[in-house]
Amino acid sequence: MKLKLKPFQKPLERRRHQRVAISLLGRYMLEDKREFPCQTTDMSPGGVAIVAPVRGNIGERVVAYLDQIGRVEGRIARHTERGFALQLSLPFAKREKIANQLTWLVNRDALGMPEDRRHERIVPHRLHAILKIEGDREYVVRLIDISVSGAAINTPAKPAVGTRVVLGQTPGHVIRLFEGGLAISFDKVITADHFDENIKL
Repeated sequence: MKLKLKPFQKPLERRRHQRVAISLLGRYMLEDKREFPCQTTDMSPGGVAIVAPVRGNIGERVVAYLDQIGRVEGRIARHTERGFALQLSLPFAKREKIANQLTWLVNRDALGMPEDRRHERIVPHRLHAILKIEGDREYVVRLIDISVSGAAINTPAKPAVGTRVVLGQTPGHVIRLFEGGLAISFDKVITADHFDENIKL
């Protein structure tokens, strides 16, 4: 009796996107609004594995802010020994952007490229805000871009570096002057859940 051998079949790849080992610091927020620090171990445009002090429930929605990547959100797909794996729910354009960011980050050291800014910057939909300068009047300014930790604005005002200011309702201080404007560092980092193009400072 001859045995009929089945042709060898490779196991199906569960992941739709290739993951890369990458360590990025960040914060995440569970559905009950509790926030915790975290660190990634690997990531793709479709998912990310996170070292986290609190795991959350399978299927729970999570919003995270990761240094160099920015705001992402998704649902907990499974628990891991040190945290959980998040299946990301992102539009195509955001997935493409993350793919490019991951490629750049992985290859940065090998190519001898300089460090990027610590936090991702976005251009908000509301481009104008009120700037209050300590000991001075108020100015209507145009936002160039913002991050969770600061903003760059167009304004004719030239306060000294270190001057206390309030941009909209967000306090901070001037850290740099440039042609046509200045850069501000916020007193408190904006939480991941509030940081997107619809933000109102």
